[in-house]
Amino acid sequence: MSSATSRSITVRGHLMEKIEAGHVLHRAFSVFLFNSKYELLLQQRSATKVTFPLVWTNTCCSHPLYRESELIEENCVGVRNAAQRKLFDELGIVADELPVDQFIPLGRMLYKAPSDGKWGEHELDYLLFMVRDVKLNPNPEEVADVKYMNRDQLKELLRKADAGEDGVKLSPWFRLVVDNFLMGWWDHIEQGTLQEAADMKTIHKL
Repeated sequence: MSSATSRSITVRGHLMEKIEAGHVLHRAFSVFLFNSKYELLLQQRSATKVTFPLVWTNTCCSHPLYRESELIEENCVGVRNAAQRKLFDELGIVADELPVDQFIPLGRMLYKAPSDGKWGEHELDYLLFMVRDVKLNPNPEEVADVKYMNRDQLKELLRKADAGEDGVKLSPWFRLVVDNFLMGWWDHIEQGTLQEAADMKTIHKL
């Protein structure tokens, strides 16, 4: 199957009529990239995104393609390879700055969320973390804006989203991670014990 065919199937997988009919579930990954100050890199999705345009979310979110390098299940190598590819596509971070073995898979969550009347998400999402200082060159077709945030700045962003201030909206998968896992995992990041938080056996149904 070609990459173009894989992408076409992925797009069809975002149709809410298919999701609600129970016929569509796909794999995804969400990357949370921190710098050496333990600030989390967030992106605002571009206005041209099929689902959730202009919402703020974690560093990078996408899907493994149907290709050999991204289908490897052992140690989540496939989704790590996919994450490295997509971080270059969206944020211009070159592969040398994102060694595949430095992505730490912390968990998996299963969730469903509508974007609008037509599109939505139904995903088994692999949550990948990394602490690394990188050079950014965002692709404007993918990303409207980027910001590094510490905990307090993120809490203020959450407050604005909850209050509907400044038009701030958050992606549903990012909000699920924030509400259920992120602050505890942030402690492990600062303490250098992130591997201890990993649980890839459980699928969290949120």
